[in-house]
Amino acid sequence: MTTTSEKETSVDTQGIDITDSAQEYLAELLEKQNVEGIAVRIFITQPGTPYAETCLAYCRPGEEEPTDVTLELEKINVFLDKNSLAFLEEAVVDFNADRMGGQLTIKAPNAKMPKVNANSPLEDRINYVLYSEINPGLAAHGGEIKLVELTEEQYAILAFGGGCQGCAAVDLTLKDGVEKTLMERIPELAGIRDVTDHSDTTNAYYR
Repeated sequence: MTTTSEKETSVDTQGIDITDSAQEYLAELLEKQNVEGIAVRIFITQPGTPYAETCLAYCRPGEEEPTDVTLELEKINVFLDKNSLAFLEEAVVDFNADRMGGQLTIKAPNAKMPKVNANSPLEDRINYVLYSEINPGLAAHGGEIKLVELTEEQYAILAFGGGCQGCAAVDLTLKDGVEKTLMERIPELAGIRDVTDHSDTTNAYYR
């Protein structure tokens, strides 16, 4: 359990800073719901990708996930999605009052690109290489590569989109280059496979 004294103006827990003004604002919103034990839940959809969105929602008793991390703050209780924790580091939840009433903001600088190291999950490390090293070079051609799945055999199933999809040179150049880069950065990776590869029928997602 983590609490804060009255002298503190914010809470920094699990790498997230929930300011005092944000706590007060959220506490008022929760009280208006008239549901005993209601809390808020913070999670990120599509974390580690350019499409990541940080979300804050009401969480009634029983709606939280068993793996959620619970923060018992001074004014509110917060549930954090376990899979979003690495992407919520350095996030700030704040409320700025103004003449129109004010606005709640959530800034999560690592939502699209989390801090990774040798101990980070393999999926996070693959996404980091894709979005920091590989995709920037493909953007000029309208191309993009996404991680679809990581198999038990440690193969990365990748989707080649945009200008890469349907390109006759994908197999000879791009796939070889991507595999070489990923294998150099992540030695424990067994290799890559293209999700659009119709020749491999051993996987259900090859259609």
